[in-house]
Amino acid sequence: MRFDAAYATTPICVPSRLTVLTGQSAVRHGMTHNGASRDVLPPGAQTLPARLGELGYATIGIGKMHFTPPRAHHGFEELILPDDYYRQARRMSVLPMRHGLGQNELHPGMATVPEAQTLTSWLSEQAVDHIHHRRDPTRPMFMWLSYTKPHPPLDPPEPYYSMYQDAPIPDPVVGDWAGDVDAPAAFVRQRRRGSFDLLDDATIRAARAAYYGLVTQIDYNLGRVLAALQDIGELDRTMIVFTSDHGEFLGDHGSGNKVFFHEASAGVPMIVRPPVSDTRVAPGTVVTTPVSLADVLPTFVAAAGSSVDSAADDIDGEDLVQLATEPGRDRLITAVASGDAGPPGQPYYLAVTDGRHKYIWYPEGPAEQLFDLEADPHERHDFASRPNAGELLARWRERLVAAVREAGGERYLDGDQLPEVAPLGDTAAEQRARAWPGYHTDDFSLDVRH
Repeated sequence: MRFDAAYATTPICVPSRLTVLTGQSAVRHGMTHNGASRDVLPPGAQTLPARLGELGYATIGIGKMHFTPPRAHHGFEELILPDDYYRQARRMSVLPMRHGLGQNELHPGMATVPEAQTLTSWLSEQAVDHIHHRRDPTRPMFMWLSYTKPHPPLDPPEPYYSMYQDAPIPDPVVGDWAGDVDAPAAFVRQRRRGSFDLLDDATIRAARAAYYGLVTQIDYNLGRVLAALQDIGELDRTMIVFTSDHGEFLGDHGSGNKVFFHEASAGVPMIVRPPVSDTRVAPGTVVTTPVSLADVLPTFVAAAGSSVDSAADDIDGEDLVQLATEPGRDRLITAVASGDAGPPGQPYYLAVTDGRHKYIWYPEGPAEQLFDLEADPHERHDFASRPNAGELLARWRERLVAAVREAGGERYLDGDQLPEVAPLGDTAAEQRARAWPGYHTDDFSLDVRH
């Protein structure tokens, strides 16, 4: 089944991963930027793998975890990290990531190793090897396979590098609100800090082609993992969830990176394949009820034959399979993000969507946006700029305040009001001078090598 309104409620690496681990949105767990996972997860925290471990599952995380410290297990019995790949590569004189591209820029390139020596392929082989030879056959298995791609650097190997260069891929979407004058200050600042608005059309198109290539490489690699499950006779009995921690602007609205709660950045894939024995939802069902990464934890706990106490544990998520049996459910998804590119002590934005509309409040300014996702799914037109929108916006402000409070985010409000701060007033030159393209070598200490 496919969920077409799936969101990362804080579309950044660490907050999204903590949401998967805890079943809580960042509004509740409080990590609204790329901080240290240990600040949210103390030893013994009831994470997704910890809960499944208590239910008898052998748990393993393979791939990018973005934990701090990197070898913190946060409930996993075993971890295999990209660091293991890079250390092994050095021992074997394999030289990945030698192109000089940053981990946070849109300029495309090509892998400096063949496909079979890429990190994506290596992670797949670790999963296949574990399924075939290393798992405990006396216990059920939970595996979190976390590919680093298609996160930048956008450096697919052949044949994926060339696969989309001449293909008819979609052009970037640019809203009528996205110019420097009309766009929210926080959004413009991120765009300038990455100089994404200075990239020419040819570079953006090449970046999008490279991104498509990286996605397709993952698609092919997942085929090997599914084949391994088939080999051991477990594919039909396995619950599979495919999702991502964030999207990527890729030139949409003149920007790059992620962070903001627009569809290009916050919209994520959410595909669920229950065990064959679970016949509650027909294969191929498309669900339009809004869902989020917080729903992953209760989905797996339910698949393991248990349930979560949402009230006692402050769980925001619900079982996705059960949600799919209830078409037309009214549901709100609440979002927040912050960082060092905005006023100190304030989030970049607070936001809410019911799947039909999306409302975003930006404290700096302040500014607000309202999109009709049914009529305008790519967010080309901002209803907040219309002269007669005042009454409608007032209702959405009230709705957002109530949703933030309900989601445990009282600390982000100013009493009964949404927060407001004056614009920072920094110039375009000052913003561009604070760029962070993410230059790291393969010997960097943190788990951010893609």
